[in-house]
Amino acid sequence: MSEIQDPNASQQLGLADASGLSNQRSQKPPDPVPTMHRGLPYILDDLGTETSRKQLQTARSVLKYVNDSRVPTLDKTTHIDFLIEPLEDGLSRGFTGLDASRPWLLYWCINALALLGVDVGGYNERVVSSLKPLQHKDGGFGGGNGQAPHMASAYAAILTLVVTSYYESRDLPKDRWMGVYARSFGWIDRQKLLDWIRKTKLRNGGFKVNEGGEEDVRASYCALVILALLGYDEDELRGDVSRDEKPLLDGLLDYFKRCQTWEGGIGAKQHSEAHGGYAFCVLSALCLLGEPQDVLTKYLDLDQFISWLSARQYAPEGGFSGRTNKLVDGCYSTWVGGCWSLVEAAANGIESSGTGFDIDSNVGSLWNRKALARYILACCQDPHGGLRDKPGMRPDYYHSNYVLLGLSAAQNYYYYDNAMSLPSSIENSPFKHGFCWKSSRNVPKPSTSEGIGGGWEEGLVSNERSRVGTQHPLFNIPLHAVAEIQEWWGVAKGAEIL
Repeated sequence: MSEIQDPNASQQLGLADASGLSNQRSQKPPDPVPTMHRGLPYILDDLGTETSRKQLQTARSVLKYVNDSRVPTLDKTTHIDFLIEPLEDGLSRGFTGLDASRPWLLYWCINALALLGVDVGGYNERVVSSLKPLQHKDGGFGGGNGQAPHMASAYAAILTLVVTSYYESRDLPKDRWMGVYARSFGWIDRQKLLDWIRKTKLRNGGFKVNEGGEEDVRASYCALVILALLGYDEDELRGDVSRDEKPLLDGLLDYFKRCQTWEGGIGAKQHSEAHGGYAFCVLSALCLLGEPQDVLTKYLDLDQFISWLSARQYAPEGGFSGRTNKLVDGCYSTWVGGCWSLVEAAANGIESSGTGFDIDSNVGSLWNRKALARYILACCQDPHGGLRDKPGMRPDYYHSNYVLLGLSAAQNYYYYDNAMSLPSSIENSPFKHGFCWKSSRNVPKPSTSEGIGGGWEEGLVSNERSRVGTQHPLFNIPLHAVAEIQEWWGVAKGAEIL
């Protein structure tokens, strides 16, 4: 079993603090709030539509919170209480309508708790017992007992299993560590799951969310995550010629390319409206299949995409919208904020923790991390616990998870390092590039024209109590949990215990 570092330790896996001084160690007065976040935009739409009125109303509401230089601290205690309650006490009758979202409710609450520093390993046995009945007899997972399999449900189920099994096993000797993973994943019928995923494959290269269901890039992303985390290799995905099966990933990269829209963003499918959630799905899927510098520039017009993406961060709010002419929403802290980590990796190329930031050019932050952190801490925390879309909205488990994921994206620098020592189990994996990611608490400033590093951004975490855990930028689960599940598949396949 690979050595696991404490996710809350002062030095994360990632680039060394070459300056000898962490960007969070100096205790300086808070930065003054930039002018653009202290008042309404200079240019206002005077057309007087419902959209423009709601935008102005939202900006005025948010101004009450974000123009104060005293950024609130993340109230971890109340948020933890909010997230633990459904796991310990159950849900009210009002959640009956979400019966098809059981894996999602588990993932949102458990991953958000992990971000807040809670050891969620104690939930692993209950998660396994809850998800086992959702496995369909023909492969895949339904959202509830007896329900048809759905790609999103399978995705959420696998993510939850990976998170809880990692936390339960991380301090155990190898024999007991193996036992945790065997109990967590040995019951999954990988062959039937693969057969079911094949049934969702489309001739145009993409996937559907289920047989007879809708086509969108979300389905393709979820399929790739499932296949990657469950250790499928090239041989398994190549297909059985005797059954007239084609390689499962054929045509997928070009399918993603066709989903970029005229305005530069990415839609659910070809000819659809650009949307932040679908953009994250495509960028993450591409980075699972190749080095970010190569795949994002080959299969996207990256300049146009950056233009669209940069327009998603608003002032004075500081948060992101998901689409053109839409309001800011806390969940896009992940769906749009998470895209920036991948775009920066494409711009900076391959980096290595062994060399620090010794590269010819580093672009620095292409987005305003401090503004997003201010929006999250000032506007998205409900005083009674949980995180929300924006002021005036109620908190929920979905937003709690994705707002915290966005805060992690703002607080950390994620980079691609192909010099990592990877488990032998992924040597023949088409997704090996997805396991070459690291993180650093030190976010670089732009390099000079001579290629000299510009140092580190300061003030991204105004109070250490507001720091959250490190997450994998493609999978949206703890970074170390991803490494451990790959270690397990290497052991499981070698021991022939599947």
